Amino acid sequence: MENAVSMNIDGLRARVAEIALMRRVGRISELEGGILRVTGLSQGTGLGDRVLIAGALGGEVLRLAGSGLTVLPDGSTEGLAIGDVVELVGRAEIAPDDSWIGRIIDPFGSPLDGRALFRGPLARPLRRAAPPAAGRRGLGARLETGVAAFNTVLPLVRGQRLGLFAGSGVGKSSLLAKFARGVAADVVVIALVGERGRELREFTDHVLGPQGMARAIVVTATSDQSPLVRRRCLWSAMAVAEHFRDQGLHVLLLADSVTRFAEAHREVALAAGEEGTLRGYPPSTAHTIMALAERAGPGEDKTTGDITAVFTVLVAGSDMEEPIADILRGVLDGHVVLDRKIAERGRFPAIDLLRSVSRSLPTAATAAENTLINETRRLLGAWDRAEMMVQAGLYAKGSDPVVDAAIKVWPALDAFLAEDAPDGLVASFTRLEACLAPALVKG
Repeated sequence: MENAVSMNIDGLRARVAEIALMRRVGRISELEGGILRVTGLSQGTGLGDRVLIAGALGGEVLRLAGSGLTVLPDGSTEGLAIGDVVELVGRAEIAPDDSWIGRIIDPFGSPLDGRALFRGPLARPLRRAAPPAAGRRGLGARLETGVAAFNTVLPLVRGQRLGLFAGSGVGKSSLLAKFARGVAADVVVIALVGERGRELREFTDHVLGPQGMARAIVVTATSDQSPLVRRRCLWSAMAVAEHFRDQGLHVLLLADSVTRFAEAHREVALAAGEEGTLRGYPPSTAHTIMALAERAGPGEDKTTGDITAVFTVLVAGSDMEEPIADILRGVLDGHVVLDRKIAERGRFPAIDLLRSVSRSLPTAATAAENTLINETRRLLGAWDRAEMMVQAGLYAKGSDPVVDAAIKVWPALDAFLAEDAPDGLVASFTRLEACLAPALVKG
């Protein structure tokens, strides 16, 4: 308790120290299409700095020129007028605190659950460089996830960055909630970018539940908020995760979704004058996504922890070649595809194992476990090739020994991929071996 009080006082002192004795102000000189031109603030202002417009509306500096600034407001420009005062606030930062665990906050670090929230003593920039590549540790040990498929055939290891590729309505949020409750981590940071407002409390109260919220921090920006706020949401969540990582803790970051983050960035970048070249996305999109993903992963040395990250991507029609999916897949340590056809027949999580890869293999598993994983993929691949013939009654038993074995084990394997795994990693592999037993019998 004394330590918590001391940290809160330190945060208060830091906030008092930031109070400026003088305010730098400019004035609106032009309004055009939701963009403001501001004069009087050119000197000492940087790209990305925050401003306060007419004492109430936030905004961000998009362009600098000797004649003035270009500012994108956080909300509607209705009611603004030429000559309104624009105050320079400063860098885009957030000051996380350990007391934020169990709380719901917005991308600016303000509480959304109706209770007071203390800021931390150290303000962190939203856009921070990743740890030096040559100084980072390798991936760590395999993690207990609470989901049988991820305990076995798609292992998640400490410091891994995994992509979850799914369309809407295929169980993505439910799977993230299982990770939040079941993955072995000290702290869970959840970023909800561009979600429908009514779904926030449903997710925190019912999908995530008290067990998940007990060690989680939820950072959210709803779909009706400006692209600046929606883009900031994922950066703020990453900064919060880095706060706990730098204390030596293991952080699980669940980001939902990178697609909405990229769409928000597209709106901001186009407003700043970039050209939409890649299916409407500006050239800076790829770097912005990759720079964000690189900030997660293993820490630098023994004094820092790790950020294990799961980034979700919305893919329309399971199109894994669309720009955001293609960019993110190339920088991550594995990807998991959730298939709508599997969800429609009632199996959740709707993992398409044959299209999913964990790059922690084969290192994350023993030789015996890798044998079981490879056999599972081999048999599921055989079933996938022969399924239509089997269902149509065109397959003759004995035509292919591998297909015969796949027919025997497919119902059990399909059920296994839907199982929770409350008993741990070893029990999950024991169950997988039992599912494969009919195919492993010789003769």
